[in-house]
Amino acid sequence: MEGGSTPKRNEHIATRKRKSEEETSNIKIPKVEEISSESCLDQPGDQSVHEVISYEPSTLPGSHYDPDTTEPISGSVKSLDELLSWKRNEASPFNVATVPLASRYPPLASCPRRTLVSHDMMGGYQKDRFIQGAEVETQYAFYHWDYIDIFNYFSHQMVTIPPAVWTNAAHKHGVLSIGTFITEWTDGEKICETFLANEETYRAAADKLVQISHYYCFDGWLINIENVLSQTAVKNTAPFLRYLTDQMHERVPGSVVIWYDSVLKNGSLNWQNELNDDNRMFFDACDGIFTNYNWTEQSLEWMKTYSAAEGRLADIYVGIDVFARGKVIGGKFETNKALELIRKYELSTAIFAPGWVYECHEKADFRQNQEKFWSLLSGYLYIHRPSTSLPFISSFCQGFGKSLYWKGQVEMERSWFNLNAQEIQPLFHSETIEKGGWLKTRSCSEEAWIGGSSLMVEGIIPSGLPEVCARIFSLHVPLAARTFVSFVYKPPVGVKVSLELKTIDVPLCTFDGTEEIPSTSVFPEALAEDNQLVAKFTKSCGQWDLDGWTTRCFLLKMIGCSLREVCIRVSRDEGDEDVSFSCRIGEMMLLDAESLQPPLESVQGICVNDVVWKGDQTSKVLLNATLRWQYPIQLVRHFRIHWRRLRGPNPRILNRPLTLIGRSYSSLYRVVELEVPAAPGLIELVVEPVTREGFTVPEVYWGRRTLSYSERSMENQ
Repeated sequence: MEGGSTPKRNEHIATRKRKSEEETSNIKIPKVEEISSESCLDQPGDQSVHEVISYEPSTLPGSHYDPDTTEPISGSVKSLDELLSWKRNEASPFNVATVPLASRYPPLASCPRRTLVSHDMMGGYQKDRFIQGAEVETQYAFYHWDYIDIFNYFSHQMVTIPPAVWTNAAHKHGVLSIGTFITEWTDGEKICETFLANEETYRAAADKLVQISHYYCFDGWLINIENVLSQTAVKNTAPFLRYLTDQMHERVPGSVVIWYDSVLKNGSLNWQNELNDDNRMFFDACDGIFTNYNWTEQSLEWMKTYSAAEGRLADIYVGIDVFARGKVIGGKFETNKALELIRKYELSTAIFAPGWVYECHEKADFRQNQEKFWSLLSGYLYIHRPSTSLPFISSFCQGFGKSLYWKGQVEMERSWFNLNAQEIQPLFHSETIEKGGWLKTRSCSEEAWIGGSSLMVEGIIPSGLPEVCARIFSLHVPLAARTFVSFVYKPPVGVKVSLELKTIDVPLCTFDGTEEIPSTSVFPEALAEDNQLVAKFTKSCGQWDLDGWTTRCFLLKMIGCSLREVCIRVSRDEGDEDVSFSCRIGEMMLLDAESLQPPLESVQGICVNDVVWKGDQTSKVLLNATLRWQYPIQLVRHFRIHWRRLRGPNPRILNRPLTLIGRSYSSLYRVVELEVPAAPGLIELVVEPVTREGFTVPEVYWGRRTLSYSERSMENQ
């Protein structure tokens, strides 16, 4: 495979400028206690932590923390020795995915033709390796999750562990996230001779791959052996695959192991570009095969009728190299030509390196080229419906932006990238309408309600047509007897905006296929501002400056129904001439009307460890430390991390107001290069939970920990 609070919100936000097993439990998403350091037990909640400043070099492992800043990073396992010596207690808790794999319709097992995306970009682990985010002008991100089934993070390092930010984004949309195990060329031969020597050695390697996947909460492996295998090694390859697959299925339900088309049954390295008798032994031992890219239509025809593929056509992922290297069909902006042929023969596909739209074009045109690429493929892809219980919430954030917003206000005024912040994505489409009309949905980072982007619905209502309708979500959400709907948008001039919700009866929600089910359209009427539910909702959300944003609330009274689609209807105000419009949508929420108040849960068990002090010639004191706490992660959108200077014993020093440091999307946060007052000092670190609904959590439920510090010389005195 080829690779190519009233806090100050503008100070010290994380996403900073960068300098140029053991046995495990059967729980997929770890409890907080599982990833907490034992040192937390030494920090009672009612006492201050004391630190003696020592400007010693950091002893944190460079594979998990940036050597310059101590920021947590994602990384790979680079050698067989490193793999075989991997230990859970030495792994990175920051890189554990915190979002469980969501359900979707149809589920993977029922998809007759699947789509895998293999993300190979510039060697991997670029700015996406910074788990708490990065400051970057334009960064590649993927957001057409509704089209795909499996996301593979690829690099040419031996064991590629997907960064947690990618796994979290994939899981929100019900997409599997898988890593890569690769050996190549002469070094690869030596590795394979060692771990494929016998049953004991290949089981030892497989066990570690299973433990790594289980600990970091991703969903399987692409196995890519691109080197010659000896007779002994090739004899043990299929048993290795079978053992790995069985163990993955047992420890990580729903996981997959996929073989890359490279080595043959005789051990030679010879890409077949198809499934055939020379490589079927590997296919038979795992969940599927990812073929090489130089196939022909005859290859596709052969595989469709190949007896060994009977009943498993969906497990054949025909490779497409978007870079179009070698003698291939399609690629680049003609990838649709290859996909059209693949679907003609009812096969799945593996799209390799779609980041071509970012790597090989102007970065400023990334969104435009991304939309162009996937719109060309959309006719051969299948929309998957996220399946979730209430609440259903999306602010359309894609995990990056020019500024970071909270309820229409700028919280951080600089470019940022953090896929942990990506929310469930809408449908992006463009269509022409008769008589010169058109309709388009797209993402826009010029302004947002929450996060970094909003959804634009724009177009022209042609003369003779009273309205147009844009479908923005296709999903599966069982509704409550009373479902409260909140819709935030900026009203456009000259047109009216309304909601259309399509529902189905619950008995029809158990299907596993791809067939369409008749739905019923509901056109909810907006509730008045003095409505009791609206008043309760507004009280929970707190006060904010709308700055042109409008929030409309609705109440659905429906028993035994599920939401199927969300549509935006745009109608003309008056007249019959062509009307152009552009409507910015900030957020969509569906909540149980009986749950319009914040949870009364307290942040508990805050501890501070892995402290590293830094200083410079200007006598600045910089604090680096890891915060850990306990809170039900499923209740929050994120946590805000604040700090302030406390008065302490000196009455001349006043308590300072809280200053925002950054956001965390898990119950861990690394404070990085926080400038604090010179020693001796006393500061307070505060963790504020931000609920998924955006309800204001009273400060009494926030978590707090004081930290005192002094110079070593003072301690000696």
